[in-house]
Amino acid sequence: MNLKDRLSEYVRACFTAIWIESHEHQDALAEIAQLCREEGWELSAWNIDSGLQSPNQAPTETAADPLAAVRAAGSLSSPDQTNLIILENFHRFVNSAEVIQAMSRQITSGKQTRSILVVLAPIVQLPVELEKLFVVVEHEMPNHEQIVEIAEGIATEDGEFPEGKERERILDAMSGLTRYEAEAACSLSLVREGRLNATTLWEQKSQLLKKSGLVSLHRGTQDFDGLGGMAALKAFTKRALRQPSRDDARKRARGVLLLSPPGCGKSEFCKALGKEIGRPVLILDVGSLMGSLVGVSEERTRQALKIIDAMAPCVLMIDEVEKAFAGVNGSGDSGVASRMFGTFLSWLNDHESDVFVVCTANDVSKLPPEFARSERFDGVFFLDLPSREEKEAIWSIYRGVYEIDPEQGRPDDTNWTGAEIKACCRLATLLDIPLVQAAENVVPVAVTASESIEKLRSWASSRCLSASQSGIFQHGKTATKSRRRVNRDPSTN
Repeated sequence: MNLKDRLSEYVRACFTAIWIESHEHQDALAEIAQLCREEGWELSAWNIDSGLQSPNQAPTETAADPLAAVRAAGSLSSPDQTNLIILENFHRFVNSAEVIQAMSRQITSGKQTRSILVVLAPIVQLPVELEKLFVVVEHEMPNHEQIVEIAEGIATEDGEFPEGKERERILDAMSGLTRYEAEAACSLSLVREGRLNATTLWEQKSQLLKKSGLVSLHRGTQDFDGLGGMAALKAFTKRALRQPSRDDARKRARGVLLLSPPGCGKSEFCKALGKEIGRPVLILDVGSLMGSLVGVSEERTRQALKIIDAMAPCVLMIDEVEKAFAGVNGSGDSGVASRMFGTFLSWLNDHESDVFVVCTANDVSKLPPEFARSERFDGVFFLDLPSREEKEAIWSIYRGVYEIDPEQGRPDDTNWTGAEIKACCRLATLLDIPLVQAAENVVPVAVTASESIEKLRSWASSRCLSASQSGIFQHGKTATKSRRRVNRDPSTN
């Protein structure tokens, strides 16, 4: 249901205070004006620059005063005529005690005079005195059909709006943009490329992230070929994401939770996944959402998730999620982390956008059990220290990256992770020494944190999927408890 239809319902039901959350005021005003023409309603509008514009009242010197605009709303109404008074960007003035009182009185009297106050603002910022009086309507971003209409209106020549899969990539890049942003991005693409190009459109779309400062965009060139091991995890995610986008949200892949000791490639896998499947990788730093004022952290969390939905289809990475929500038990932060965590869990369970979520963790004991339950993730994978075969693949990759002679002998890499193999190759190149000598500067995490790694393996055994081979991860051999033998012969006593 579009803005015009929802607004029509509320006006007919005589809701006298409507708050429209919109970043596209001109388009919202155009829809409201069209509705008023169709229904025969009177329309007045106010903003701080132009003052009150009404067909029944001449502009005055005090018309730019927000308090005067609210008081004038009563004089614009008539018993037999519905009148809408649009207050543009009025969120800047609703904290004034005089404005609050005037609005409260006008909203109450508007039931008899059928005068409707409509606040048009980019955010919802209601004082407690007015919370129960207003109904909030969201002016949604353009849908698929409207995006196609915008693209066809800009790219009017043959070949400027490609067909097939390229067209789908272009439309994906435009989704989540406002109408103004979509038109500007299409115009820039035509100037730069001579046609609509998904790469240029994504570049403009990334401005959403830069302006918000809540989510960052990873731009990498490494795909699965530059990542050794994790064969089962690679196959699972590629199969789950083999379809570029599905209309039915119930059939979309949701994401995976990766558990492992440090340095086993969780973060690198996520970054490579985006390149492999052709999706941008968004990185959510939960620490950047924290604010010093009451309610700011929760609001920034909701805003970040809204931006992530707008960037779909994409891959969302939350690294070391157990540290991100470290205060989830509510200790020391007045429950802020718990409320942020609850908001994220609700979104993780209910979001319908095509966002594939990859969360990584090193310590599962700090995660609440509800986080990894079914339907929040498609799978929980454990990434163990690489096997001998996986280590050979990793050595081969980093020998090539750091231009190390393939004939050069390698050191003893017992209990090494992929990160330690990479560090050894980098140090050998940096210090211009053989790999065996560079290995003397590498202390494996399996040595420094052997107890915690063993504890992690024991927990993951029979609880997680294996990232290296299909099936459930099994740590060691499960010993069969021998039953006590009972002597059933009669006692000699």
